[in-house]
Amino acid sequence: MSQNLSGTQLKRLHRDWRKKPRGKLAIIICGVQGPYNVGSILRTAAAERVDHIWFTSNATTPDNSKVGKTALGSERYIQWKEFDTPSEAIIEARSEGYTIVALELATDSLPIFEVDLSGNVCFVIGHEDRGIEPKILTECDATSYIPQLGKIGSLNVAVAASIAMYEIRRQAWIQYES
Repeated sequence: MSQNLSGTQLKRLHRDWRKKPRGKLAIIICGVQGPYNVGSILRTAAAERVDHIWFTSNATTPDNSKVGKTALGSERYIQWKEFDTPSEAIIEARSEGYTIVALELATDSLPIFEVDLSGNVCFVIGHEDRGIEPKILTECDATSYIPQLGKIGSLNVAVAASIAMYEIRRQAWIQYES
């Protein structure tokens, strides 16, 4: 019968996963203004060991006091920087060796599991309602989406970001096991 892990068992489990190889992971957050969404993204980013987050286009940053309600202190584990435009963030991410992948429902989007997420990947996450500006989509190396089976056409931005972060790690673990 399954039992909850003790604190020590949980630490061992996570320590084993941390040893598995993986590429670097970063995020560009474009215009996400909901502080609770940003806090949730930060918490998942800390759990999945995101190396850097760039905030652009008036996105709410970790400096906002409301972000901490959902981030629960995880923001202290994330390196972040703020830019005026997504283009500036993309240029910096590329200069640091990242492939830029938009997470957006667009005409040329591929299902996220079909996009090669090996190496160093920076996901671009767009505004809660408007998504990523078309001009910024053209600056990305690939565009991906999360397939959905139900009657709702899109996910909450923090949920979508979490799925994307997990997918990059999942692909790295599969490659490691092969």
